[in-house]
Amino acid sequence: MDKRPRQHGFSLLETLLAVSTLAVGMVFVAGTFMAGIYFTSLSTERTIAAVASDEALAKIRLYGLDPSDPNLETDEFVSYDELTTIPADEFLYPSHADAAARQYSWMALCKRTAADSRLVQITVFVCRHAGTDARYWVRASGDGFPNLEQGDLPRPLRIRITQDAGSAEDEVSILDSVTSDQIDEHTFANDGATLLDDQTGQIYRVLQRYREPPERMKLDRPWTGGDVDSPAGGWVWVVPRPVAGGRSPLVAVYQEVLRF
Repeated sequence: MDKRPRQHGFSLLETLLAVSTLAVGMVFVAGTFMAGIYFTSLSTERTIAAVASDEALAKIRLYGLDPSDPNLETDEFVSYDELTTIPADEFLYPSHADAAARQYSWMALCKRTAADSRLVQITVFVCRHAGTDARYWVRASGDGFPNLEQGDLPRPLRIRITQDAGSAEDEVSILDSVTSDQIDEHTFANDGATLLDDQTGQIYRVLQRYREPPERMKLDRPWTGGDVDSPAGGWVWVVPRPVAGGRSPLVAVYQEVLRF
């Protein structure tokens, strides 16, 4: 009878299986940390956007506007800075910080709720800055509209959309307003973009911009806004990406009706 003590331990295969299981688990844990960091950053930006929007509405109340201004229509929006003289620095946030620390800005669009009404629908777009040298597409004003030019701050601009006869109720297509400028306006509204209907003030979110045809988008709900069935289409407001590319600068959109 062999009474020699036996060696107890793990085989090489068992060790490899244990290490592999641990490695897979660590990969999932690392992914959870990354997701947590992303959602924490997203929550922080949404909190900043809410505060910036409250400050923007307070400034709009302070500087005011003339509710009888002929440029203030009931069926389309106009930029707030076209209705009231307001210093350019007032659009930056935080307002109390120096220029280098102001990483956010806001722009407001205004539309009268009814003819001869003192109630004005205000839509505030809060954006982050991609960098001090970043440039953003904006529409030329006056006789230059709808030509595109570059600005220092991200801001909403109008793009033309239509709804083809064969499209679903939650699908619209972008029409390039100026085809001769070699600027592809189809890229102004990508996945996750927010659209504001110029006629009704309804807000939509782009779930997907198709690869083919590239001008068609799927929305988060059926289109019930202004008339987009005609060949000329209708207008929506969107904040495009920086000229040089990158993620969308838009953080959040807020609406409120104010009495002036």
